Amino acid sequence: MRRLVAAVSAVILSVAALPAVSAAADDVAERRAAIFERLDAVESNSEGLSESDRLAEFLAVYFDYAMLEFPEFATYIGQPGDHDRWTDNSLAADERRDGEQARGLAVLRTIDREQLEGEDRLNYDLLIQNLEEGVEGAEFSGELLVLSQLGGVHQSVEQMAAIMPTRDVQGYEDLLSRLRAVGTLVENDIEAMRLGLERGVTPPRVTLRDVPGQVLNLLTDEPLDSPLLRKFASFPESIPEAEQERLRTEAVAAYRDVLGPAYRELHRFLDEEYVPGARESIAMRDLPDGEAWYAHNVHQMTTTDRSPEEIHQIGLSEVARIRAEMDEVIEQSGFEGTFEEFTEFLRTDPRFYFETGEELLAAYRDIAKRADPELVKLFGRLPQVTYGVEPVPEYMAEQQTTAYYQPGSLEAGRPGTFFANTSKLDTRPSWEMEALTLHEAVPGHHFQIALQQELEDLAWFRRFGGYTAFVEGWGLYAESLGEEMGFYQDPYSKFGQLTYEMWRAIRLVVDTGIHQLGWSRQQAIDYFLANTGKQEHDIVVEVDRYIVWPGQALAYKTGELELQRLRSYAEEELGDALDLRSFHDEVLGAGALPLSVLDLRVRDWVAERQAAAGAP
Repeated sequence: MRRLVAAVSAVILSVAALPAVSAAADDVAERRAAIFERLDAVESNSEGLSESDRLAEFLAVYFDYAMLEFPEFATYIGQPGDHDRWTDNSLAADERRDGEQARGLAVLRTIDREQLEGEDRLNYDLLIQNLEEGVEGAEFSGELLVLSQLGGVHQSVEQMAAIMPTRDVQGYEDLLSRLRAVGTLVENDIEAMRLGLERGVTPPRVTLRDVPGQVLNLLTDEPLDSPLLRKFASFPESIPEAEQERLRTEAVAAYRDVLGPAYRELHRFLDEEYVPGARESIAMRDLPDGEAWYAHNVHQMTTTDRSPEEIHQIGLSEVARIRAEMDEVIEQSGFEGTFEEFTEFLRTDPRFYFETGEELLAAYRDIAKRADPELVKLFGRLPQVTYGVEPVPEYMAEQQTTAYYQPGSLEAGRPGTFFANTSKLDTRPSWEMEALTLHEAVPGHHFQIALQQELEDLAWFRRFGGYTAFVEGWGLYAESLGEEMGFYQDPYSKFGQLTYEMWRAIRLVVDTGIHQLGWSRQQAIDYFLANTGKQEHDIVVEVDRYIVWPGQALAYKTGELELQRLRSYAEEELGDALDLRSFHDEVLGAGALPLSVLDLRVRDWVAERQAAAGAP
């Protein structure tokens, strides 16, 4: 069940497919049977375990199940074994996992919560919530939405190949095994998309316009020029030359025999069937059970019970507040003109743009280097995993957002990566770069996710999972720390920071406007243009993202507003006694949490500080 991937980890890569028949399939079936025997033992408790020990065994079973069913997840976290398989993404397997998830929830409910304490009780509550939301989500047709301009089999294979451990021959053999199985992956996804066409469950046609081209960008005359075989263009020195030649030859054969034909068929299907047959409407409410589906997404992404209408009003209020601050910055800059004239100046003046992608990347790396030494002023604990700044892969850059982060892994020896988009350089202004770097790298996503993975006492599903409202809320909150870190010293960078905050406030308005209130795509674009200095190309890419990812865009501002509220609360309650480093360590010290749980955690921490200050 694909939804379980989201429940296990907010950052896991897209799923793929197993070979149809193999000895490995028999081994997987035997391992699955053994896992469910252990689950039955948790339920029957024939050994008379305590409720705490039953929960610990459930967590161990759940981990082994996740590693078995989602081997990409095992690769992502650096867990040994199973790097030669893909997840079985067939509709039959998806239905099977729906039942298995419901079964897991039923067993978990047999554990007596009242006999659990502390972290055990919190883990139980979070697991119940995750599994309940997964079972609820299974009522909708998410398994039919397997591809969009933002992801799918045309991107996930390349992305997984890029992070697979290939330090030795076995690593390359594992990668080859996966590449040889891509034909099954594509066949299964085409089957799901065909069923989606029959049932009217597809992405909007307008958002799919460039996807066939993305697939074509994977197909090259020379196999080794394809992004899919990038790892075979050069090898570590530790691999003998004879082995390098053999592996390279086998990779070329896999491209010609499997990858090329599979992606050419995918392109044909998209170009001739899927894109022409996709729905014209853009709102999630227009899908079967669409209003309930959107409400489910809103709840899951924000971890609140707010209605789309409530969120829309919060967005309008935030847009008005931030707009007033932007007007103040314009006045302070000395610019004489209207808001529209100032944003046009920011969009068009050559001083704000780079001539080459390398210059853009160098500027991002410079900002990151300036941010690193400032972290000790705001945090007591720093992550061990390093990070780098790399360009978004060229084959998908024009349809991708301005930047994104890919987590690293201490276990896998893989650094985190801040991907910056170097396409269309006339849409990548320098005034947005400081805020974006703080969001994606440090103290934003890299900092928070790396720290979370290094919390070894945390239950595994919390070390490697997450809640979007927390994760993205932290990223936006991290942008606001820029002034305390010495950034935003000129009015243009400060306006850039406000532009990015405005961008997230606009998301509250536009996402709910599109999916709940009936806004048109052009209405959303026009609203965006009227309130920010961002380039129209970026805005179109963003709006199309909200269209195919309903509810996700609501997490950023929702989480950031809660983090700002909790900081204000701590400042009011503790006054000069507040140590901001300790506050941040407390917020990040239990990993990503639902916002209501975070609220309780911070309030308990403040109360402990107050009690300690009042102690004789």
